Amino acid sequence: MAKKEGIRKLFDNIAPDYDRLNHLLSLNIDKGWRRKAVHELVDTEAPLNILDVACGTGDFTIEIAQKAPQGSRVIGIDLSEGMMKIGREKIAAAGVQAEMIQGDCEALPYSENTFDRISVGFGVRNFEHLELGLQEMCRVLKKDGKLVILELSVPSNPIIRWGYKLYFLKILPTIGGWISGDRGAYEYLPASVLRFPAPEKFMQMMREAGFGQVTHRALTLGICRMYIGEKRQ
Repeated sequence: MAKKEGIRKLFDNIAPDYDRLNHLLSLNIDKGWRRKAVHELVDTEAPLNILDVACGTGDFTIEIAQKAPQGSRVIGIDLSEGMMKIGREKIAAAGVQAEMIQGDCEALPYSENTFDRISVGFGVRNFEHLELGLQEMCRVLKKDGKLVILELSVPSNPIIRWGYKLYFLKILPTIGGWISGDRGAYEYLPASVLRFPAPEKFMQMMREAGFGQVTHRALTLGICRMYIGEKRQ
């Protein structure tokens, strides 16, 4: 089975418990990370076309839509229809203007230079072909448009890293498997973080995909990192 199809099925399976587990296992710190990212994305009073890639159940999509200037268009895209089914219900409950479509983040169904801003919240590590996903996001972004990525990371401090790995590799799969009934999914999630490129390497991948002014910021002792890049041309 291709990684892409496996990822879709994995997230379809855990969708009903995903939000509850996500906030529980992150101790709700993820909400603060998203607020910081939204501040970077919504940095103008002019209407924006914003694409939220790998939108999942829509927490990031909704927060962006709440903060976006009047007249903006916010679209979420994800492989997992199961995750977006929950996301659409949350969008309706929140009363915000946003839409979600099922699609491949490595073959975005949009023309070049369509979006002013693109976001990815904790999903870029699930791309089957990371370079291609970055190139696609650059393609559909307008010149001088901005990409903001939040992704989980491994802390650089060795003591903190030891405790982080203990929690991430032992405790998280046990709790996640107990609640969701799918321990394998919660073994995959931390393993995908450990496999993700180191910050300097990932920033170089962003540059090679066409992004300039690439920066990154460590959040909460490096447990999460925010990557920012602008389309050069």
